Amino acid sequence: MSCYWSPTAWSRTPNVDPYSDVVKNSKREIEFLQGFIASCSVIVISEIADKTFFIAAIMAMKHSRLAVFFGAILALSIMSVLSVVFGWAATVIPRIYTYYVSTALFFFFGVKMLVEGFRMTPEDSKGEFQQVESDLKKTDDDASEDEKENINPVPATAEKLKMRGKSCLKISKIVVQAFTLTFLAEWGDRSQLATIILAAREDVYGVTLGSITGHAFCSGLAVISGRYLAEKISVKSVTILGGIVFLVFAITSLIFDPQGE
Repeated sequence: MSCYWSPTAWSRTPNVDPYSDVVKNSKREIEFLQGFIASCSVIVISEIADKTFFIAAIMAMKHSRLAVFFGAILALSIMSVLSVVFGWAATVIPRIYTYYVSTALFFFFGVKMLVEGFRMTPEDSKGEFQQVESDLKKTDDDASEDEKENINPVPATAEKLKMRGKSCLKISKIVVQAFTLTFLAEWGDRSQLATIILAAREDVYGVTLGSITGHAFCSGLAVISGRYLAEKISVKSVTILGGIVFLVFAITSLIFDPQGE
């Protein structure tokens, strides 16, 4: 029996496309980027001159900006994750249905925002800021009354510890107040619904990061220069711009394949 050794016998490899993994990774990166850009842009457009923006802006005028920002972004980050979870849960439904339902919702909100924007008067534009300012003033007045009732005389030796404790307690109260007011104001808001819609059709990681990034940008802008922006930015113009952005997302959705192939 004769046998021979072939150099090609050791060099045989499975028939695998060397570019398949590269294509898959590239597709994932594109989907992530699409989700990130879509959610970040929608959040920025929706949140500028919104109620949560005014809450952060007004609180930052009276309290620590860092404490207000921390409380606000904590609430908005939790809300973003919850919204993405709600949207992701909808993926059990065939994608083609969620795709067209989300497109219809983008059309609905876009038209609604345009109608609201064109009907808005200068008084309406300033009304929300003044309403939030009034509500926060009432909350601060109630808190001040409670503090006055709880004042007790303390020994002079304990004054420094008391002041330090009061400072920490005050910061904690600011964080809790910013968190609570922001969370309640954001629940059921346009930006939350938009995040849910996007999470049902885009990459959930991209939508999550984009949403949190957008909220961080708006909250940071609010605590740094909220009063100036509230006086200079037209809520009417922002509302109309938001409606246009929502309609652009709806129209582009009709162009692409709903199956994402």
